Amino acid sequence: MTAVRVDAPAVQPLPGVPPSLLGESPVWLADGGGMLWWCDIPGRQIECWSATTRAHRRWALPDEPGCIAPVPGGTWLVPMRDGLWHFDPATGSRTALAEPPYDPTRERFNDGKCDAPGHLWVSTIYEPRDAAKAALYRWADGRLDRVAGDATVGNGLGFSPDGRTVYWADTWSHRIDAFDVESGSGRLSNRRLFAGFPRKPADGDLSQYGGRPDGAAVDAEGCLWVAMFEGSRLLRLSPRGEVLRELRLPVRCPTMPCFGGADLRTLFVTTSREKRPPEELHQQPLAGCVLMLAVDVPGLPVHYVRP
Repeated sequence: MTAVRVDAPAVQPLPGVPPSLLGESPVWLADGGGMLWWCDIPGRQIECWSATTRAHRRWALPDEPGCIAPVPGGTWLVPMRDGLWHFDPATGSRTALAEPPYDPTRERFNDGKCDAPGHLWVSTIYEPRDAAKAALYRWADGRLDRVAGDATVGNGLGFSPDGRTVYWADTWSHRIDAFDVESGSGRLSNRRLFAGFPRKPADGDLSQYGGRPDGAAVDAEGCLWVAMFEGSRLLRLSPRGEVLRELRLPVRCPTMPCFGGADLRTLFVTTSREKRPPEELHQQPLAGCVLMLAVDVPGLPVHYVRP
């Protein structure tokens, strides 16, 4: 069995940036000396921070954004509760691309990520959480196709460096699945358990709880970094699903990591403070902030959505 490296790295928040309610989908773009983008789902905002000027900007949205994905030319695809949209930060305007493929009173878009060929993959969350009705969709050539299902809170998307494997978590079920993906068509096959985690205690005691898999990112060695919501930690998993490293964080609810910085060795981690107990927020003042920490293995450059 591989020994697990456990440590509490030096962590700092983005300077001058107030906390989000529930930050998600951090994306590092190298343009302009380095820009970090992310969204605040319940806050209905897209946010941006410049590593050069330390300036912070926000754009208000009319509905919840599940995630963001960059498009060449400085615009974004934004899956929202009310459908898939193209968003232009220069004007603050959005253009509809696809209607929601679900009942928006019970379901919404959630975590998403673009693959190397330029296709956006986006999952949903089934908000009643009483059935596995969430799904995974793929946006390609102007079509939004359902490619997987049988989940409740679709999350944790990632792609292996060779593009042959897709990772997809069901946060509610405390598991991450892996799929083989067919080049070109995007058809998924050979679904299997990649990693599973103990369930949350029925009494709600979090003292020994390791969390459940939320957002994820893949590094240059093909390892999957996953944020463990309510577990106060990040895990680095090998391509075989073995836990190689555990990073303990000063917040209860990390939501998603991404790699950035000039050498892609800075890990940015969005976090949540939404609906957390007052005593927890008092003890964890960084809840909701975007955290920064250094790692040894670099990440992979972000992929842009093909127009």
